[in-house]
Amino acid sequence: MDRIEKLVKFLNENPNDSFLKHALALEYVKAGNDAQAEEAFKEILKDREDYVGSYYHLGKLYERRGEEQRAIDIYAKGMEMAKAADDNHSFNELRSAWEDMNGM
Repeated sequence: MDRIEKLVKFLNENPNDSFLKHALALEYVKAGNDAQAEEAFKEILKDREDYVGSYYHLGKLYERRGEEQRAIDIYAKGMEMAKAADDNHSFNELRSAWEDMNGM
């Protein structure tokens, strides 16, 4: 059983576990399955708008696909949520990605 299969099995047992959903999305990225990764990240953020790490990875996914405005928008939303959560590390990481996209 590969990592994706294991994570799906764990999620079937714990369907509301955002950490498992995030881990699964990252495995989809590693496997080159951006479509499933995107859906997984979006599901996390729909259910848990404050799950700050998913904004960064979703933004990077959009960057890889050349969807610059979507990446900029998701980084901006992530910065907003990180600031609200007083998560300076994530805020700075998201800001750096946002600045890179905006040529700053």
